[in-house]
Formats: sequence, C-alpha cells, structure tokens
Amino acid sequence: MNRFAGLATVAVLALLAGCGGDSSGGEEGLVADRFDAKAAYALLEEQVGYGQRPAGSPQLRRLAIELRRQLPDGQFEPIPGEPGLRNVVSVLPGATPGIVVGAHYDTLVKPKGFVGANNGAAGTAIVVELARALVEARQPAAGREVSFVLFDGEEPEAGLPEEGADFYNEGLRGSRAYVAAHPGQTSQMILLDYVGGEGLRLPREATSTEALWERLRLAANAVGASEYFPAGTGPAITDDHTPFLRAGVPAIDLIDWSYPGHDLRDGLDRISVQSLDAVGEAVAQLVDELRRE
Repeated sequence: MNRFAGLATVAVLALLAGCGGDSSGGEEGLVADRFDAKAAYALLEEQVGYGQRPAGSPQLRRLAIELRRQLPDGQFEPIPGEPGLRNVVSVLPGATPGIVVGAHYDTLVKPKGFVGANNGAAGTAIVVELARALVEARQPAAGREVSFVLFDGEEPEAGLPEEGADFYNEGLRGSRAYVAAHPGQTSQMILLDYVGGEGLRLPREATSTEALWERLRLAANAVGASEYFPAGTGPAITDDHTPFLRAGVPAIDLIDWSYPGHDLRDGLDRISVQSLDAVGEAVAQLVDELRRE
C-alpha cells in the first residue's frame, strides 16, 4: 500500500531509534476513557477472520456489510468506474465543512495469505469505535459534521504491481472517489493506517499538514498518550490522505512506517491493545476539539 516517497532510509532509522524502544505502551498513563480499545481489538480480530480481503473480493464484500452494520447509520457509497467497490460511510451531523476520519479496509492482493492485521484492520477498527464513542457523546449542539469513512480499493487491483510507479492513480480508488464526490465539504482529514502495532511510535508523516499534526500531539498529551507521537518527521507516504491534500484540505496520516506492513508478519501477534487505545483516545480528543470550533 502506502508508497515511500523519498526520504533517506538511514535518516528514518535514526529517527525511529530516537523514539525509544519500549513496546509495552502507556495504557496505564492514559487519563481519558471514552474509547473502547477492547471492542476495537475484537473488531480487528473479526476482520482478520475473513482472511485476505483484496478489493472486490467476495470476502471483502461480506465484511463491508458487517462494517456498515456496526457503523452508526452506516451507508455504502459506490466508487464510479470500479464495479463492486464501495466506501462505507457514517456521518455525525453538524455544520459544514466537516471533519473526515478515515482508514482503508481492503488488504494487499499479495503475498498470498496476507491478512492485514495492522495494514487495514487496525485503522478500520479504530474508525468504527471512534464513530460509536463520538455518537454516544454527542451533545444537542453537535458542532461540526464528522464523517467516518472506510475506503475501499486503497491497494491496486490484481495484476498491477503493488510497488508501481503510479500508486496514486492505481490505488487510492476509494479516497479519490470520496474527494471527487464531496468537493468543498471537508475542513480537515485524519487518516489512520499502521496504528495498532506493538511499540507504536508515530512521528509526523512528511506530507501531513504541520499545524494539524501539532494539534494532534497536543490532544495526545491531553489524554496521556504523548509517548506514541514523538517529535520529528518520518518519510513521505502517498496514502489515502493524499487526494485530500491535493484538493487543498489539511490532512494528516497516522502511520508507523517501521512496521512490516507488506508481508506475512502482519498478524494478530503483532497487535497491541495499548496502541489501539492510545490512538483512539488521542484522535477522539482531537476530533472533539475540532468539531466544537
């Protein structure tokens, strides 16, 4: 999936080394408790149980029905020109332009047997649980609209190289379609990608909007999750936030690029409930702040 856009590997390794090696997480330090990390893990595990889930596959279409059921007032949005592909969308009503919180729910086409515990399922699980938490906490004056979007077709279709030179046009099918279908309706976009791994550290992805990323770090500090969001900048990644950036929308990508997200090691044994909890609480805090502005 997401494409490395050109920072020196040695610099990235140095940055990651500087982030610390504690893989235990910091759940005991969190001071917020509105995100259900155990429920998120259960949904992650359920997705992995469907096996490999390439875009358009029967198993992904079955999963999409379940994800729509679990999202509050979940709806399908078809992807033009891509028969069988659909985004799954839930909207917390409010003033527009609104906030988009997204993740992709398809997996790599290869290697065979890839189940995408972190590369797909983790972000999807957090988005669904965030939607539940924020809908339950909604006040009468709801503030700005929040759309929770699960993107289909993030990975290229079968037969195309997953490390192709034109990943923006070969992949990102769901996010490109969403941006085209909702022009001018998004004020900020938050993308969740590799966000569930043990030892999670999320420096700013290099193309992510700096001001919005700093807001996220402040939100993480407010809930006791600052260790997961260290200072510094990681590699530039073409991902589902990129179509939003190209449309002029401030957007950030939460992705731990040190994680082995493109091979068979991406399984349940590498997932941390503490990491899911830290990201869920931090993003819930950020979204709550943004929607009240």
